[in-house]
Amino acid sequence: MTNTTVEPDEATRLRNKVVDELCADGNISSPDVEAVMRKVPRHEFTPADTPLDKAYDTYAAVITKTDEHGVQLSSVSAPQIQAMMLEQAQVKPGMRVLEIGSGGLNAAYLAELVGEDGEVVTVDIDPVVTDRARRLLDEHGYGRVHVVTADAAEPIPDLGEVDVVMVTAGAWDISPAWTAQLKQGGRLVVPLRMRGLTRSVSFIQVMGEHGPYLESESAKICGFVPMQGSNAHREELLLVNGTPEIGLKFDDGLPTDPHRLDNAVTFPRHELWTGVTVRIQELIDTLQMAMAISLPGFCTMAVDENSDTGLVAPVNKRFALAAVEDDTFAYLVTRRTEDNKHLEYGVHALGPHAEQFADKAADVLRAWEANRRGGPSPVIRAYPASTPDEQIPADRVIDKVHSRISLSWPPA
Repeated sequence: MTNTTVEPDEATRLRNKVVDELCADGNISSPDVEAVMRKVPRHEFTPADTPLDKAYDTYAAVITKTDEHGVQLSSVSAPQIQAMMLEQAQVKPGMRVLEIGSGGLNAAYLAELVGEDGEVVTVDIDPVVTDRARRLLDEHGYGRVHVVTADAAEPIPDLGEVDVVMVTAGAWDISPAWTAQLKQGGRLVVPLRMRGLTRSVSFIQVMGEHGPYLESESAKICGFVPMQGSNAHREELLLVNGTPEIGLKFDDGLPTDPHRLDNAVTFPRHELWTGVTVRIQELIDTLQMAMAISLPGFCTMAVDENSDTGLVAPVNKRFALAAVEDDTFAYLVTRRTEDNKHLEYGVHALGPHAEQFADKAADVLRAWEANRRGGPSPVIRAYPASTPDEQIPADRVIDKVHSRISLSWPPA
């Protein structure tokens, strides 16, 4: 479907190198996804001034639009993320696909996968984005892709049912319009934010005893530009002790009485090392989820480097797993082991009950090591917001505006 314009040899070489890497690391597992990612000229869907090596960075996105404050509004996702989500979507020839969050490149991949007998509709709320997508798709022979400017949290007029809904913007909630337009047994792939952690979730729509709901097939770590429009959602920031030095970010609302933390930093920092070690390159997605499920006051912590006085000492000042319990907060830290091949997890806690809360967080780490490490991710289910508690089996339920998200560990 692509045009016959001769590409630079270097672009072809780099594109094949990217695909080779993605096949080797398991992000590409099907011949169809491999073929379309080798075929479509990714660099021609990035901004014109993007260097080839940046366009073909396997694990990095290319930003296409920011606001006046430098906040990212639109991007071309990293090849690794695009491959991962295409594999999750399992698009076949003849399918009808709705893409939410348009940029052109992913729609081109989808058009190749559905073939001449299929249909792709790509939607974005920003007319600048859709105008660019329309132009690029036309230039590369994908005129059959329907480009729509709309808030995709609302039903798309005259769309009908689709086999796959693929969301390519970070979503905090699941819009009823997405499931309403999805065929029974259809697949929704969405970067869903849960308690501040984002996972690309491949959901199947199933019929339960009390009606339809979504159940995850897979969930993989990812990061995305947040969704705009009626489904937009911002984390709430709690500045500990009222200063910009320590910020705790809550995805589902602040603690009932956040001022109870005002004096936490006046207490000595309690430090506890757990004996739980991981390989330096080991994925810790299930550890993150264990913290989010097990600790009611789970949040993330960031430190303003310009105001940093050393009250807290996270390894990553922009993002640390943390939690709050009444008048005390804690966060995870790591240190290299003597062999320099592993990291040991520790807990720092501040507040009048620092020692007790550090012990509680350490118990979560040890339980993860004993029961969840190397195992499957939690099963994620999405129910309508009106679903009563007794109809939701879960270790943790997250209430959103349109849905109730349940997280349940498979048997240990």
